Amino acid sequence: MKTKEKSYKGIAVSPGIAIGKVFIFDSSEDSVVQRPISEEDLPKEIARFEDALIATRREILNIQRQISQKLDVEHAQIFNAHLMVLEDRALIEEVIKRLEKDQYNVEYVFQQVIKKYCEIFSQINDEYLKERSSDIRDVSRRVLHNLTGKKREDLVHLPEEMIVAAYDLSPSDTALMHKERVIGFVTDIGSKTSHTAIMARSLEIPAVVGLHDLSSRLKMGETIILDGNRGVVIVNPSKSTLASYKQERQKVVVFENKLAVLKDLTAKTLDGHEITLSANIEMPEDIHSVLEHGAHGVGLYRTEFFYMNRSDLPTEEEHFKAYQEVAKKVWPHDVIVRTLDLGGDKFLSHLEIPREMNPFLGWRAIRFCLERLDIFKVQLRAILRASTSRNIKLMYPMISGLDELIRANEVLKDVKGELKKEGVPFNDQVEVGAMIEIPSAALTADVLAKHVDFFSIGTNDLIQYSLAVDRVNEKIAHLYQPAHPAVLRLIQMVIEAAHEADIWVGMCGEMAGDPAMALILLGLGLDELSTSPSAVPEIKKIIRSVHFSVVQQLAREVLSLTSAQEIERKAVKLLTEIAPELIMLHQERAKRRKALKRKKTG
Repeated sequence: MKTKEKSYKGIAVSPGIAIGKVFIFDSSEDSVVQRPISEEDLPKEIARFEDALIATRREILNIQRQISQKLDVEHAQIFNAHLMVLEDRALIEEVIKRLEKDQYNVEYVFQQVIKKYCEIFSQINDEYLKERSSDIRDVSRRVLHNLTGKKREDLVHLPEEMIVAAYDLSPSDTALMHKERVIGFVTDIGSKTSHTAIMARSLEIPAVVGLHDLSSRLKMGETIILDGNRGVVIVNPSKSTLASYKQERQKVVVFENKLAVLKDLTAKTLDGHEITLSANIEMPEDIHSVLEHGAHGVGLYRTEFFYMNRSDLPTEEEHFKAYQEVAKKVWPHDVIVRTLDLGGDKFLSHLEIPREMNPFLGWRAIRFCLERLDIFKVQLRAILRASTSRNIKLMYPMISGLDELIRANEVLKDVKGELKKEGVPFNDQVEVGAMIEIPSAALTADVLAKHVDFFSIGTNDLIQYSLAVDRVNEKIAHLYQPAHPAVLRLIQMVIEAAHEADIWVGMCGEMAGDPAMALILLGLGLDELSTSPSAVPEIKKIIRSVHFSVVQQLAREVLSLTSAQEIERKAVKLLTEIAPELIMLHQERAKRRKALKRKKTG
């Protein structure tokens, strides 16, 4: 009897579609034999332990060298955390003390100490400690293999192209993957910001994590579909599902090859109107993707990543080096650094931000920064120091009115004064902007425009605040409408106010990466669009396939319409005319989403 097709939902951490056989990778720790030792054996056991630590250090340094050559130095620095574990005196001393007290073989004692550390970390609700626990497990497996002499299983010598499934994959497992053989991976645990997820995106290997116990349900050699775009894994796909996914994958490949020729070209319409097409990033490692997809700079550098996966606050030097590195890599294009936007759905336990009934309407973003000047000033100092590159701009999130903007600018002025007194160089003319993502800011854009050098419209929040729709609530997801007439009118109001004040205006929300909506936004007169790096080629293709006069006419027509559905139909009609291949691709993806939902509910 044929096994029925099953679908599992996880977290999409690296885009792409992979179809192939499963390779079950056992990432669990090997069992270690408990063996009593005598007093005389202690020096020999301690020496074995020290040798294993040295051998493991050599291995990790070798991995760092390989990653530096394969990717870059930044990705290699991920393994600094592994080296820190090997040099952790508290851990080493505890192993030696337990060894002397219990008098068992050192590999057994070491494993017991590591288990205790990992159990303690797993019970604490802190992302930094969870990430450190993963690093410790990875290093401990290497130390144990060096103590026991067992050969460590790796992903270098797979017999054919396969999709790797595991409970978890360490950063070193991912870094050493044979990219031509490992065509994707799925894990039971993990998150978007884990080191493994970062490595997967950098290597451009499709990946889905957070699949609970899927690795224990799979069988070696079983056929699966890994949908890294939607975070779905389909086990034993039917002939029709398989054919449909293969067709979609082939269309994507063909279309991406056509888009690749646009990489170094500008975002210019057929009649010569040019806008800036940049990309959003969350961490320095994302720059590789920005450059690879032909974006002209960074339109939104989200800086919350600096505060994640750690138990302390980032230093000024950490901020400075990261901003400086990104600015160098995208030169001569610009980098817009958004100041800290914690709160809403982004909380850190060690900052002791109180839980609120309505976190999206609460103490977050610029409101938090203006209260915690100790945190805000550190970041502003770092941004200003990095601004000597002359391609860094600064942007405040969630400005609701003039008072907040004036206060933020006063803090910035104070920081500039401090740096001048200290003789620290910075660009005194650094451009300062405000995110327009609250209706009150959009409605007073003419007033705010006198106090900044540019606006960037954050549509994700602007839409949910304007329409009173929680964008993560599935029950009312249908009411979250980017094409709603009220949203478009607010956007138009912001653009007109900016241009009246002779400042430029961009957009960094999800709406900027929607092909149909991009046509309307272009027609409304936006000067910049910033989207996810992977969406840049499609948006560039659209802009280069249309006359500016045509999208201006489209914008005028849709502003007179009364429903989101009418507006979308109008935009899609034009998109179909200028880029039929793109519209077919998006229709296929939409069908897939609906089919998956039907199977899930059925």
